[in-house]
Amino acid sequence: MDAKVFDKSRLPSRHVTVGPERAPHRSYYYAMGLKQEDIDKPFVGVATTWNEAAPCNIALGRQAQAAKRGVQSAGGTAREFTTITVTDGIAMGHDGMKSSLVSREVIADSVELTMRGHCYDALVGLAGCDKSLPGLMMAMVRLNVPAVFMYGGSILPGRFRGKDVTVVDVFEAVGQYQAGKLDVESLHELECVACPSAGSCGGQFTANTMACVSEAIGLALPASSGAPAPYESRDEYAVKSGEAVMNLLRLNLRPRQIVTRKALENAATVVAASGGSTNAALHLPAIAHECGISFDLHDVATIFKKTPYIADLKPGGRYVAKDMYEAGGVPILMKTLLDGGFLHGDCITVTGRTIAENLEDVVFPTNQDVIRPVTNPISKTGGVVGLRGNIAPQGAIVKVAGMKRLQFSGPARCFDTEEACFAAVQAKQYKAGDVFVIRYEGPRGGPGMREMLATTAAIYGQGMGEQVALITDGRFSGATRGFCIGHVGPEAAVGGPIALLRDGDMIHIDADKGTLEVAVSAAELEARRKNWKPRRTNYQSGALYKYALSVGDAEKGAVTHPGGAAETHVYADL
Repeated sequence: MDAKVFDKSRLPSRHVTVGPERAPHRSYYYAMGLKQEDIDKPFVGVATTWNEAAPCNIALGRQAQAAKRGVQSAGGTAREFTTITVTDGIAMGHDGMKSSLVSREVIADSVELTMRGHCYDALVGLAGCDKSLPGLMMAMVRLNVPAVFMYGGSILPGRFRGKDVTVVDVFEAVGQYQAGKLDVESLHELECVACPSAGSCGGQFTANTMACVSEAIGLALPASSGAPAPYESRDEYAVKSGEAVMNLLRLNLRPRQIVTRKALENAATVVAASGGSTNAALHLPAIAHECGISFDLHDVATIFKKTPYIADLKPGGRYVAKDMYEAGGVPILMKTLLDGGFLHGDCITVTGRTIAENLEDVVFPTNQDVIRPVTNPISKTGGVVGLRGNIAPQGAIVKVAGMKRLQFSGPARCFDTEEACFAAVQAKQYKAGDVFVIRYEGPRGGPGMREMLATTAAIYGQGMGEQVALITDGRFSGATRGFCIGHVGPEAAVGGPIALLRDGDMIHIDADKGTLEVAVSAAELEARRKNWKPRRTNYQSGALYKYALSVGDAEKGAVTHPGGAAETHVYADL
């Protein structure tokens, strides 16, 4: 593509490349080996969350080089940079998890600052682990420069004693070991084979959920999220993503023209249909917030309630991401949803075509059972459900995919930290029918809204997964299964009703009706409120302190700034 088709007088990079006064800036580019013809082309940021923290991110550096080749072959000048990521599998079960959700904001902020500071014209973003996917998508719609997202790919399934396994099997095996059901040698054997390659966790956990979202919302090329990380076809999609962003520049097609309310509804539909992570109920409102669109937990839950659950994926089902890829991937899931009237087919995507046009030639395969047609769903309503009641006036969320019972009642067992609850589980200081309450783990109270996979996996490993429930103002991993309710709001740190619960209070959960109630009168709750006092966290400086001061409610996505609705300008138009 001839660079002359691009009018640099309207692109941000003119501020660092055009005119005699930019000679000092250009001297830096010459120092890095660029020629005048490279400087005259549009500058495309190629951002990754590559690091050596975990397998989720380790293949991103390779894929970035392929994306750069695509940019350059299509007439752009690629400028690679990296940002942080906090990998939940490593951060899980200790104070490190407080950094996880905070990293989503840091990723979005750091990409924004890099793009602004260097005046890049477009963005290709590659991400692997949970919060890095929404973090990059948030940056794309915030900046509103032409952008393409690409997922780094899932891990291959491990193989243990004749069956496919994921890291969740290892978490649950810890509970089995604690319960005396598994010896330490077998636990070690499992941990050595569970994660055999680069890539993100293999079930329909948060990373794969948000990868599906990237296609459904229109920011990623069709089918680009499917292939596992080690496959060379991922590099081909990276090249195509680089080429696609240059096409978007030529068309001046921007993320906010793609991420509309209809596109957000499509994304929520795909989450529900795939039995995806409850974390999507945080990330979709946060992405919407960057666009200035009001789309909160309750809007997400409304979509969930009317969407059939059709993808038989772990943790609630039988299959992993590689199986879904081999069955045809996200396009197959979206095709049956579109044909069934559950998707808005007129939404534009990064291909320059609509969802319906992208799926026009897709044929639903009948020789697989990973994804069912909408006419034969696993259940008629989505794999994720919103709840509301006197414990959660702002709402809560639960993943019901694979669950046999949708109602639960029992006495509260209250804990003010995850560690306290985990210790009780380890010591088996609970009984069937109990409802664990873990509070002061919300966005402000944690701070950081930790996930509780270590605790829930230990409960499952002890064989009690279907016999107890757990509610929290924190979060759950997409890998969590069982009656585990998160995002309870208002959170305990601001005096929400969850802070007022006491041991023995009878809690009633109905995921069919969408209710979460405690059998305590409003008058009694108000009397308890008068004796409640806010708590001081241990984080009185640093990043977690700053986050706690700025973060909002989980109901609205736990965001940290006013968002698109408050803007007086957009970066892309500077």
